[in-house]
Amino acid sequence: MKIVVIGGTGLVGSQVVKDLEAQGHEAVAASPQTGVDTLTGAGLPEVLDGAQVVVDLSNSPSFAEEDVTRFFRTSTTNLLDAEAKAGVGHHVIVSIVNAESVDAGYMRAKVLQEDLVKASGSGWSIVRSTQFFEFLAAIADSGTVDGVVHMAPVRFQPIASADVARIVAEVAVGTPLRGTIDIAGPETFGFDEIVRTHLASKDDPREVRTDPDGTYYGAHLTDKELVPLGEARLGEVSYEQWRKAQA
Repeated sequence: MKIVVIGGTGLVGSQVVKDLEAQGHEAVAASPQTGVDTLTGAGLPEVLDGAQVVVDLSNSPSFAEEDVTRFFRTSTTNLLDAEAKAGVGHHVIVSIVNAESVDAGYMRAKVLQEDLVKASGSGWSIVRSTQFFEFLAAIADSGTVDGVVHMAPVRFQPIASADVARIVAEVAVGTPLRGTIDIAGPETFGFDEIVRTHLASKDDPREVRTDPDGTYYGAHLTDKELVPLGEARLGEVSYEQWRKAQA
């Protein structure tokens, strides 16, 4: 089976390509680096020729709301149109658990992407993931004010990117879900707790202050946004396993 992975040179995409190849599929990594640009449409007809499945892991270079909204609207529309012409039968995207509940421009843009996919009329699957272990440092940076990291004491269930890739690869080779699945890591932490633990493991001297008013990329949180609220498929890699592998 030929499967085109848009964003196939990135963190998750490169692992999806590897997982699919290990299963014997023809996995094609497509990105601007390989001459495929979903914003302009360049290279799409060529790379989609003969493809049965497209996995879209592309992301906006800017997270400003206007930019990210334009990116997902344009990129997704171009991709879906090109897939229809090429006869692609299954479109898979990775989105974010509870995206509609977080008051942030990036989340609204991801919901827009989901809506475009659902309205496309093609076979589709949406994998909604919690945040990745790999982004814990960036999360700490986003909550840093005057050298102190402010984190809300809410539940948080991060996942290893390797688990995300493995599950996405499984979904890609299956029958289109025409629905959404949630995935998350095997453990639930306090948001402040795991960031504190992670920075300590990196010998980062910053204080992590438990702050109910601490925000997540500018969004205020309750105890419900960063964990799946219903049934979810859990990853296999614990935080400690991931941390030791990184070391």
